[in-house]
Amino acid sequence: MNIGLTLLALTTVLTTFTSGVDSPTAPDPNPFFSTYNTPFGVPPFDQIKPEHFEPAIEEGIRQQTAEIETITKQKATPTFANTVEALEASGDLLRRVNTVLGNLNGANTNDQLQKIAQTVAPKLAKHSDDIMLNPALFGRVKAVYDGRAKLKLSGDQQRLLEKMYKNFVRNGAALTADKQTRLRQINGDVSVLTLKFGQNLLAENNTYALIIDKADDLSGLPASVVAAAAEEAKKRKLTGNKWVFTLQNPSIMPFLQYADNRALREQLLKAYLERGNHNDEHDNKAIMANMVSLRAEKAQLLGYDNHAAYVLEESMAQTPDKVAQLLNQLWSATVPVAKQEAADLQAMLDKDEKANPGRNQKLASWDWRYYAEKLRKEKYALDEQELRPYFSLESVRDGIFMLTNRLYGLRFEPRTDIPAYHEEATAYEVKEADGRHIGIIYMDFFPRASKRGGAWMTSYRRQEVDNGKKIAPVVSIVCNFSRPSGDAPALLTLNETSTFFHEFGHALHGLLSNVHYGSQSGTSVPRDFVELPSQIMENWAVEPEMLRLFAKHYKTGAVIPDALVDKIKRSSLFNQGFETSEYLAASLLDMAYHTLKPDQTPTDVLAFEKQAMDKIGLIDQIPPRYRSTYFQHIFSGGYSAGYYSYIWSAVLDADAFEVFKQKGLFDPKSAQSFRKNVLEKGGTEDPMTLYRKFRGAEPDIKPLLRRRGLMKDV
Repeated sequence: MNIGLTLLALTTVLTTFTSGVDSPTAPDPNPFFSTYNTPFGVPPFDQIKPEHFEPAIEEGIRQQTAEIETITKQKATPTFANTVEALEASGDLLRRVNTVLGNLNGANTNDQLQKIAQTVAPKLAKHSDDIMLNPALFGRVKAVYDGRAKLKLSGDQQRLLEKMYKNFVRNGAALTADKQTRLRQINGDVSVLTLKFGQNLLAENNTYALIIDKADDLSGLPASVVAAAAEEAKKRKLTGNKWVFTLQNPSIMPFLQYADNRALREQLLKAYLERGNHNDEHDNKAIMANMVSLRAEKAQLLGYDNHAAYVLEESMAQTPDKVAQLLNQLWSATVPVAKQEAADLQAMLDKDEKANPGRNQKLASWDWRYYAEKLRKEKYALDEQELRPYFSLESVRDGIFMLTNRLYGLRFEPRTDIPAYHEEATAYEVKEADGRHIGIIYMDFFPRASKRGGAWMTSYRRQEVDNGKKIAPVVSIVCNFSRPSGDAPALLTLNETSTFFHEFGHALHGLLSNVHYGSQSGTSVPRDFVELPSQIMENWAVEPEMLRLFAKHYKTGAVIPDALVDKIKRSSLFNQGFETSEYLAASLLDMAYHTLKPDQTPTDVLAFEKQAMDKIGLIDQIPPRYRSTYFQHIFSGGYSAGYYSYIWSAVLDADAFEVFKQKGLFDPKSAQSFRKNVLEKGGTEDPMTLYRKFRGAEPDIKPLLRRRGLMKDV
């Protein structure tokens, strides 16, 4: 749901699903219709079946509709308790079912679940609109809001009331009837298009495979990458000597980085860049163009210039102009660095007689990672394959556990008695230093056909207080890391290691939440603030003091040598022009789409994309990190007009980490301040207020520029 309301636990049980359960012909009882009889009340994944979702969602809609009716039909004068808190507490069943369905659709989906999601999406959009466009309900909320000056509300209550009132207005409560009708149509259409975009991309990722049957074509690839490709071929039941490379990051990225065969690098990267752009049943061009148009129309209906203005009103940035100012400042600093990097790599290509016998080949996008890896070895004598034995998945996980114990006193205990949604997902109970229960975290690390690409943190139950009792959170981190290969465990790249730290930072935000209202819990904060807890964690991943604690050789147990630690540190600025420009290009593309008016929607999205990239001067050798037809963050992931938030939060995290650089990497006082003022507070206060309470001042951009080598004189 998109109404942003936390839901109260209900006890209604449908008798049609609970009567006669002893009969061998009776239907399975629907686990959503009763209290979860599981350790810590986690979802009973071992009992939930696809056929349980639709009836549970329909009943959830019915229950919340009845609760809303109770609020609107009462004769008592509207108060904070009988209106605002009652609405905040409504719809528990629906939220629980939606949470499981949404998470399974991302992490362990199938055709049946995808069809269910498409079926219920318009129903859920209608239900959300029925709440947001209910005049009697809005009238009661408005009455409390208008009289707020006379109420003795706490800070979190004031913020809840203000957000709730604004949420109604932003969702059309003040519109005329005809405009509300059109808004309902738009919301229903967008809900279906969003799902379809993501499902198309998943299908594209799963359909393509580069099958190699000549050993010579594997030249340059590390043994572990070759072994993983052979195992993928075996899993697909291919006969003979075959190796399979896919569009999953652990497969495609090392191929682009190490494979000597330039033609195959080109073939694989082009397949990656053309996802959702084949004019077939999985083509995303019309879907995304339609979404851009509908979002722009909705924004204008609600009185905003464009979709970005609508979205950013609720962010730290507040306006598209402020986002543009940051992105353009960083872009100006990045372009010269990227151009110099391209020149350096072109020089390497010119020297490569085997790949470029006539020395007239121009550096292309499928060459960048390959020659960047060679240049890294030449400049820093650093081979990423030399690092991986020190970053086994278990060592990195234990290092994160160690770090969070030192910072916050947390303990993680594996629990094999807790049901999981997939056999590869493992569960841990999280405890305070004194043994008090904090919550449950699932961790799910490896790619599979039922899982979308990327890495993310999600929640199955948010922390809140219900009838005076603190409800513990249940969270999950989902990744697509390199699998174990042969006799070796899963050995992570440095980038995968940073990703693990990143997602764990999100998990801490959810786990350590300490608020009263669920809608303010944990990660329920603006997009450009939510990445602060995740991105600050990445800093520890590459700090020498931290590396020496967890980076240990998976065979010998030897601590990573100082020489390698020094190479990691010295090479930290390497390739930053490429990495920053591909990210900024995607951020600027996002803003280009979402600052359009309805009559400006492009009929040719590829031409629009090219025009947007030509306008900023993106060099040919660097495509945007996400091209339009597979830009899942903004068309299926909730980051529309918000992809910039990673770099906005990077300004915050670089500035915030200065505290630990100055006072000690594991300084408990600083850690407790970060926990108290950021991690525990969720959305109870303005994000900049929370940041200032921790840092003592507003963030400075200079630490980020220094960290990325974009402005060496600051």
